[in-house]
Amino acid sequence: MVSDNLTVEVAIAGGGLAGLTLGCALAGAGLEVAVVDAEAPATALDEPFDGRASAIALGSQRLLRGIGVWRHVGADAAPIHDIRVSDGRVGEAASRLFLHYDVEEVAGELGPEPGGPAMGWIVENRVTRRALHRRAAELPTLRHLAPARVEGAERGESRAVMTLADGRRVTAPLVVACDGRNSPLRQAAGIPMTRWDYPQDGIVATLIHALDHEGVAHEHFLPSGPFAVLPLTDLPDGRHRSSLVWTERREVADGVMRLDDAAFSREIERRFGDSLGRIEVAGRRWRYPLGLQLAQRTIDRRLALVGDAAHVIHPIAGQGFNLGLRDIGALAEVLVDARRLGLDLGSAPVLERYQRWRRFDNLALVAVTDGLNRLFSNDLGSLRLARDLGLAAVNRAAPLKRLFMRHAMGLVGELPRLCRGEPL
Repeated sequence: MVSDNLTVEVAIAGGGLAGLTLGCALAGAGLEVAVVDAEAPATALDEPFDGRASAIALGSQRLLRGIGVWRHVGADAAPIHDIRVSDGRVGEAASRLFLHYDVEEVAGELGPEPGGPAMGWIVENRVTRRALHRRAAELPTLRHLAPARVEGAERGESRAVMTLADGRRVTAPLVVACDGRNSPLRQAAGIPMTRWDYPQDGIVATLIHALDHEGVAHEHFLPSGPFAVLPLTDLPDGRHRSSLVWTERREVADGVMRLDDAAFSREIERRFGDSLGRIEVAGRRWRYPLGLQLAQRTIDRRLALVGDAAHVIHPIAGQGFNLGLRDIGALAEVLVDARRLGLDLGSAPVLERYQRWRRFDNLALVAVTDGLNRLFSNDLGSLRLARDLGLAAVNRAAPLKRLFMRHAMGLVGELPRLCRGEPL
């Protein structure tokens, strides 16, 4: 912490995964950056702080590798070699009509990748957070102010001044809101939101199981919502682990969370089957309400929204963090290019380029995830048959399946340089 005011090129409100990633990207390119983080580092890095794991698509991994973060993740990232998508009811075998992605089907299109081809990786959020803290400490132009709370920001014609709860001020041409789904800076700017709540909660836990997952990610659609079992790295003693993301109707989730560990594990086996052998839950469980949010614009005067401050989507395809990372890649590229040209980083033309770039991707993924959740979270016989036939048809149509795989890998669309594996 510092005891005086700061003047930097970019002031970032929020030191979570999005805020620190953006800070590392910009500071790694030489910009003076301040990241204001409400959490003390010891709290943020403690295991009980966040039990979730995130799917990191190949394009996102390239970004994290390019800004020097991925090397600190190291062997704690579990590669995804296959994704199996199936449909069914509780207690029955998965439909024989399914969709199977195998990375070998697109490996020839990817070129050489460090560590070999993978569609993505599953990484516990605490591991990513630890890697970001380590990288931030290596960057001399990044000031990580933690714990510190943003009281507000005055955004004038020529500069923005962010006031902290302890009285300090951070002055910059641009403030970036990475302060979460309830972003105070977004609310203060009066940016309208499109939002609704799903009648579902996400239940998250870590599983230990008898058989090796072999790098296969499973997403099994049940009438209450998707039930995902995602590969994690093994424990030091060799025991196999996976991350559970169980979407359940809110009224049922109450009872699920009250189950003891043995009964909870039996319910998992009843929904998932025996392909991983005996399953037991390891440690505590977390529960998160699910909803959709989309900011009607992602900029205001000397303000840009990134990550959950701009959009929150259903976890049905595991793309929430990846969507935020593409925000980061785009904004970092826009700002670095503007700086090289000597432009005002917080000026309207610079920020409008960021907003135009990200608008379609954000809208498209919000619509896709919402549509998939509505399509699969029901048990209508005719609709169930239609979606199963659709999965099977895509599985047999090789060109279409490769396109969908590239979408899942974050390799489609107008990608930032970092997501293409190129330097800023």
